Amino acid sequence: MPDRMCIVSRAVKDESELVRFARAPDGTVTPDLARKLPGRGVWVSLEKAKVAEAAKRGLFAKGFQAESKAAADLPDLVGQLLRREVVQSLSLARKAGEAVSGFMKVDDALVKGRTRLLFHASGSSADGQRKLDRRMGKTTVSCNFIDQGDLDLAFGRANVVHAAVADGGLAERLVSHVTRLARYEGLPMGQHQKLDDTGSEELS
Repeated sequence: MPDRMCIVSRAVKDESELVRFARAPDGTVTPDLARKLPGRGVWVSLEKAKVAEAAKRGLFAKGFQAESKAAADLPDLVGQLLRREVVQSLSLARKAGEAVSGFMKVDDALVKGRTRLLFHASGSSADGQRKLDRRMGKTTVSCNFIDQGDLDLAFGRANVVHAAVADGGLAERLVSHVTRLARYEGLPMGQHQKLDDTGSEELS
């Protein structure tokens, strides 16, 4: 991806580290996560605080070189769209047979060693998360900040608390979406865990 400049920090970054915004005919500032909307685009670092700052300081108008209207909830809207990308990609993985849900199925997938991404619904039992996290492989990452309702939507059923996505192209796309959301919201991603000599868990 080409490099672009953030209108807030003026730092030049890869497009994957930024959010593109387009200007609608009526002047409304519109997030363009797919980078496909026509017209001049401006870029902001993939941070919620930076989007809020751009709106507050009127930097979108300067970037577009035209009067622009940034809604008060623009930072929240970007976060919602990033979460939607995660849900849609997870749904595709499920339809392709690359994702499973339910504690036992997820546990089995982790034991077999093909899991690239592990989901725990936000607010789910810490004990349940810990038991599954201990089976994570060296390339497995975990996410515990997606709401259960969103996991339910992705799997087309109720009460989805844990889910696992197998290695493959769909998983890598999903990891990218989850990582972008985590960076934007300032949330941590879990990594492979191992036991130290005292029996407690540490990052490897």
